[in-house]
Amino acid sequence: MYEFLISTSVVALAEMGDKTQLLALLLAARFRKPIPILIAILLATTINHGLSAVLGQWITTVLSPEILLWILALGFIGMAIWMLIPDELGDETESINKWQRFGVFGATFILFFLAEIGDKTQIATVALAARFDSVFWVMCGTTVGMMIANAPAVFIGDKLADKLPISLIHKIGAAIFLVVGISALVQHYYF
Repeated sequence: MYEFLISTSVVALAEMGDKTQLLALLLAARFRKPIPILIAILLATTINHGLSAVLGQWITTVLSPEILLWILALGFIGMAIWMLIPDELGDETESINKWQRFGVFGATFILFFLAEIGDKTQIATVALAARFDSVFWVMCGTTVGMMIANAPAVFIGDKLADKLPISLIHKIGAAIFLVVGISALVQHYYF
């Protein structure tokens, strides 16, 4: 359960102000159909983060524990720094127009799945699965974290985005990543 809670909180905080949250706002404003958008986000995230968690587990089989420890610790510390750099959404209107022929659900699914590739939440999912040795709980936690951040964006739109202290949320998320990275090193060398 610890893996689930950490994964949920890390990704929920990392997702605030992230490009996929901004994409959720844009899709909600464009299609005005929150239920198919949320179902598509849930499915795209579950598949993407499931594959990412499996990759994280696989990495633990090909790297020595010592190398893996340093990669994970430095990766979490790097994610802490990355959290402090706000994301921007490019001109996604063109992308939405390109995929609109697949309907609200199809366009949302495709755009979310593609937007998550290489995104900080996907990288965090790989690292969390490698750190905690739990594909299922990490996938569930990171998916719930994505939904916690994106569901309000879909339902409330940019009214909510203007009221959230995104900078503070990013700093809290960065602090969590930093603590997880440093604690991995401390636990290995002192316990």
